Amino acid sequence: MFLAMDTVFDQCSVAILDGSGKVISCQTETGKRQQTQQILPMIDAALSECQLRLADMQALIFNRGPGAFSGIRINTAVVQALSVAHDLPCVGVSSLQAIAQCAYQKHGLTQVYSALDARMQQVYFGRYVLQEQQLDDQLQGSQLENQLEASQFNNLIMQPVTNGDSAINNSDDTDGTERLLDYNSQTLLNIPIVGNGAAFLTLRDEQISHEYVWPDAVVIGQLGIVQFMTSGGTDAAQALPKYLRNQAWKTLKEQGKA
Repeated sequence: MFLAMDTVFDQCSVAILDGSGKVISCQTETGKRQQTQQILPMIDAALSECQLRLADMQALIFNRGPGAFSGIRINTAVVQALSVAHDLPCVGVSSLQAIAQCAYQKHGLTQVYSALDARMQQVYFGRYVLQEQQLDDQLQGSQLENQLEASQFNNLIMQPVTNGDSAINNSDDTDGTERLLDYNSQTLLNIPIVGNGAAFLTLRDEQISHEYVWPDAVVIGQLGIVQFMTSGGTDAAQALPKYLRNQAWKTLKEQGKA
């Protein structure tokens, strides 16, 4: 069993899934004002509903960002605390990959640009395609069993494209997968743009967009399970957020903008 959570997409969402990605429990409360007060009671309620304990979980899965700083901080801190208290591994999932996965599940799109509004005249941006994970034939025992279990639905997972194909201009390419892109930029390829950041980019002729794509903890969990089965988790100290805008946690004065 896996416990997944998200407080990045202006919501508080908690889900419990089994190793095949089947949803055992899911609850989502929209809005971001009460996330700090909501998340722990929602976790307790989900475990109680399923008659499970945290000790029954194989891993804790969370939205590592990029996205709203406060939302990333909340689910990251909760996962780190629960990981230390119950000696459980953590798995961080990209918010942009979650948007792409949600677009595939809802609209059948197999190649997309994900764009999430980052404010300050920029969007968080990445490209994703439907790919099938190849099993490692060098693995044995429990590691091979984990990969075989993950492969049951792994061919339904949107994976990042890392060749640097981003946009015509104004790209701050941080790692070849996720980056900051200025408002009004235009993509190189005429493939769909999904996520609320699509409204701030310049579409090519006949390029389509889906702005209202909001993943919940189920999508976060499904991505995290595949990641855990294929490459394992991390301890709490390595369960780190990804902001992309490295000074986002500082005050405007500290950033030199006030």
